[in-house]
Amino acid sequence: MDFLAWTAATGCLLLLMSLASGWIHRGPVTSFGLFLFAGILCGPWAFDLLHIDIISHSTLAAHITEITMAASLFITGLKLRLPFSHSGWRVGLRLAFPAMLLTVGGMSLLVHWLTGFNWPLSLAFAAIVAPTDPVLASLISVNDARDDDALRVALSSEAGMNDGSALPLLILAVVLFNGEMPDSTLFTHWAAKDVLWAVIGGVGIGFLLGRVIGMLVTHLRNAHGDVAPNDFLALALIAISYAAAQSLDASGFLATFAAGVGLRRAELRVIKRNPQEDLPESDRFLPAEELINPNQRMSYSGGNMAKSVGLVVGDALSFGDTIERLMAAGLMVVLGVTLADHWNLMGVILGLLLFVVVRPLAVWLATLGAGIPPARRILIGWLGIRGIGSINYIAFAWVHGMEGPKATMMVDMALTLVVASIVLHGVTVTPLLNWRAARQAARQQDK
Repeated sequence: MDFLAWTAATGCLLLLMSLASGWIHRGPVTSFGLFLFAGILCGPWAFDLLHIDIISHSTLAAHITEITMAASLFITGLKLRLPFSHSGWRVGLRLAFPAMLLTVGGMSLLVHWLTGFNWPLSLAFAAIVAPTDPVLASLISVNDARDDDALRVALSSEAGMNDGSALPLLILAVVLFNGEMPDSTLFTHWAAKDVLWAVIGGVGIGFLLGRVIGMLVTHLRNAHGDVAPNDFLALALIAISYAAAQSLDASGFLATFAAGVGLRRAELRVIKRNPQEDLPESDRFLPAEELINPNQRMSYSGGNMAKSVGLVVGDALSFGDTIERLMAAGLMVVLGVTLADHWNLMGVILGLLLFVVVRPLAVWLATLGAGIPPARRILIGWLGIRGIGSINYIAFAWVHGMEGPKATMMVDMALTLVVASIVLHGVTVTPLLNWRAARQAARQQDK
C-alpha cells in the first residue's frame, strides 16, 4: 500500500469509528478495543500489511508513550475539582501506594515461582503490569469537573498518582538487573532520589507551575479582554511541567498530573474571589468552563475574571483531550500490529491471576477501614485496566539495558497481559457500570 492508500484507510477507520460512536458507547466493546482489533487485522496474523516491533523501536516507543501519558495525566488532574479533604483523594492514595506495593509484591512472587525469572526480572515485570492506566480508563475515570462519583474519583486519582510507586520499583529492578550490588548505599540513594525526591519534587514542581501559570494567563486575558482561543496552554503546561521535573530528576508523570490539579486550583481561587453576581447562589461555584459558552466567546468583554478562567480551563480541556484520544488510538493500532511478534500464553495466565486474585486482594487489604462499601471495593479491584503506561515502562526498561532472552520473554508476557486487560476490562466495564447505575437508581427510588 502506498501513502494515499494508507491515508484513505486511516480516514475510513476514523470515519467508521465516528459513525459508530453511539453503538460503541452502548455496546460491550470500547473504541480502544476496536482500534486494537484494527491493528491485529493489519498485522501478520491477518492481512499482513504492517510489521512493527515496539522493542526494535523502543526509544521512539518510549517518547511517544511519554507524550500520551503526560497529556492524559494532565487532563485527569484538571478534571479532579474536589477539595483535597474529600475522601476520594484519601482512597486514591491508598490505591496508588499501599495497594500498588502489595500488587507488585504479589506479582513478583508469582512470576518468580511460575517462570523461574530472577528477582530483578520478576520485580520489573510486576512493576510494569501493576499500575492502572490513565489513558485507557476514560470510561471509568471522572467525566468532568462536576463528577464526584466515589468510584470514578478513586480510580482517577489512583491512575494519576500510581507512577509515584510503580516507576521507582521499575528503576530499582533495572539497576539490580544491570549488576549493581544490593547494599545499603544503593537502597539509600534509590529511596532518597527515585522515591522521595521523585514524588515530592514532581508533585511540587507540577502543582506550582499549573497554579502560577493558570493565574497569570487568566489575569492577562482578563486585563486585555482577550477571548481568542488559547488551545496551546494545555500543551505548554504539559511540556514545561514534564521537562522541568525530568531535568531535576523528579517524576515527570506526577508533575503533569499535578500541573492539571494546580490549574484547577487556580480556577477555584478565581471563582471563589469573583462569584457571579448575576447567577443564583447555587450556581456561583460551578466549574468555570460551565459558566461560559465557548462558542460565544467573541461576545465577552474584559473585566470578568470568572469568564476569563472559564475560557482558559475550557480550552485546556478540549485541546488536551483531543491529543490524548488521537495518540491513544494510534498506539492501540500499533499494539495490535506488534502483538503477533510478542504473543505469549504465560502472559494470559499471569494476567488472569493479576485481574482475579492479586489486584482485588491488594485493593481489599489497602482499603480496610476506609468505609467503602464491599461492592465498590470489588469493582475497584476489578476495574484496573492496563495499557499505554505499561508499554512506556516496557520501553523504559529496554532502553536502560534490560535485554537478553529472559528479558525478551518478560516483554512478551507483559505486552500479552496488556492486550488481555484491554479485551477483558473493555468487555466488562460497560455492563458493570450499567449494573451499578441501575442499582443506585433502585436505591434512590426506595428512599
